[in-house]
Amino acid sequence: MSTLTALARAQAFAAGRAQPIATVRHLHLHERPLVLVPYAMAGEANAPLAAMVGTAEGEPELLVVAQPRNPDDRFGFAARLAGVLVPYVDSFAAVAEAVPVDRGRDVRYRFTDAPQLWVPNPGGVDFLRLFGRSTRFRSVEGEYAVPASVPLLGRWLTFFAGAAEVPGSSLLLNGVQALSSHWVTGQSSAEDAQLAALMAWLDPPPGRTVFEAAAAAEDPAVTPPPGPATDPAFDNHVLAPLLSAAQPDVAELSEVLRAQLLPTWTLMWRALRLLRTLPPGSRVAGRWDADRDSYSSFVQHLAEGGPPQPRRDGAVAAAARLARLENAAARYAVQRAFDDPLVMAEHRLTGAAFAGEVTLAKADRVDDSGKRPVLRPRIMVVTSEPVRVVPGAVLTSPARPAQKATVISVNPAAGGASGGEGELTEVVLELSGGMGRKLVAEPGSVPEVGERLLLTTLSEAYRPGGAFPEPDQTPWTHGGPPAPRDPADEEFGEPSRLPDQ
Repeated sequence: MSTLTALARAQAFAAGRAQPIATVRHLHLHERPLVLVPYAMAGEANAPLAAMVGTAEGEPELLVVAQPRNPDDRFGFAARLAGVLVPYVDSFAAVAEAVPVDRGRDVRYRFTDAPQLWVPNPGGVDFLRLFGRSTRFRSVEGEYAVPASVPLLGRWLTFFAGAAEVPGSSLLLNGVQALSSHWVTGQSSAEDAQLAALMAWLDPPPGRTVFEAAAAAEDPAVTPPPGPATDPAFDNHVLAPLLSAAQPDVAELSEVLRAQLLPTWTLMWRALRLLRTLPPGSRVAGRWDADRDSYSSFVQHLAEGGPPQPRRDGAVAAAARLARLENAAARYAVQRAFDDPLVMAEHRLTGAAFAGEVTLAKADRVDDSGKRPVLRPRIMVVTSEPVRVVPGAVLTSPARPAQKATVISVNPAAGGASGGEGELTEVVLELSGGMGRKLVAEPGSVPEVGERLLLTTLSEAYRPGGAFPEPDQTPWTHGGPPAPRDPADEEFGEPSRLPDQ
């Protein structure tokens, strides 16, 4: 937890109200998201019990598994879920747009929109990942055949679960994480993991304090848990008698489970409305473009008859994926800071950024010491904030992200205070990039005297991916070349058998 976040938590407790830690929304919020609230049976590995799903708050669809231990009921549930989710994801694969590549010399195509799934918490994401793993290899022929929609559902769930691991992706989001990245409460992180308790701080019912609302939210008799785990008391006293019958009463079971899921369903839509009150960050659209690229590629993969995702990545694929995730995490952290002054304040506190006023600017300075003259303006920035950079460091301003500012010197300001708080520091910078291709800077590309400028060591510059060998060149230290993949090895014959968890 950062210093500013800890301070915001203390303020939230003192004020009895959640405090913002963001001024903009750092995720894409779809106009027609698919909300999915899953429930799983306790004591069974990824055995679905029920799910409430839909794209409109007033039209929830309840899917119930009459006997979660029965494989036929379990895969019947998967087929019904596929009947909702697959048409939803397919509905975005109708209209494509051309995207210039290779500096306009070629084009590629992607769909103009993409689906977005919401679950209540990280546990919901894990449920989808495991359920996708247990369904995407099922055979549609033979003794234990399942409907063709079941393995297709598994492949889509695996796709969304994989996207949820990518920092900044908005294809699969969970309510707890989305809210906690924009507001903090006066309770612990463990309590924030409960969606109802978190919403009690963010949007308490009229006439109740957040403390009263949070206490009610933590009582499973008042507010059922958001899943996928159920309340033990509910399992023992309500659910077990219903499921122990030779022929469970599906109507009664449905009503009981509807009462358990509906409060979380309502909370999810309240959370979405709360997030809509924040304007999107300027770089959110670019990340959603990347999500649309990912969705478009997977649709094409399915259309071309590509194989299901493997159960485990090989050494090379795993290393490449880890490198992509690390790059995505670094890029997302920078973009959040560039979009949001509150996020950037964390970096200013640690010395990774400072703000000051431009006091001198020589926009027409040309460096002719090399083989050819180049435009290299210099500016001086005076700041009262701590400056923890040294000559030679390269800085960036969020106002001009394509421009580099190399530190030439860092000195106390002439006539300024010395050694005390509020000491003025003069930073001389040499600028390059983002000013056009001529020896005269384009208007507005060089900061002017009097401009307030924020400078940071953070950068959105392209990060090249790592160099990895081909899979057939995997070194022996990492298991050597993988054996040829046999799809039959991935399928599960006995329907009651689940993959290794």
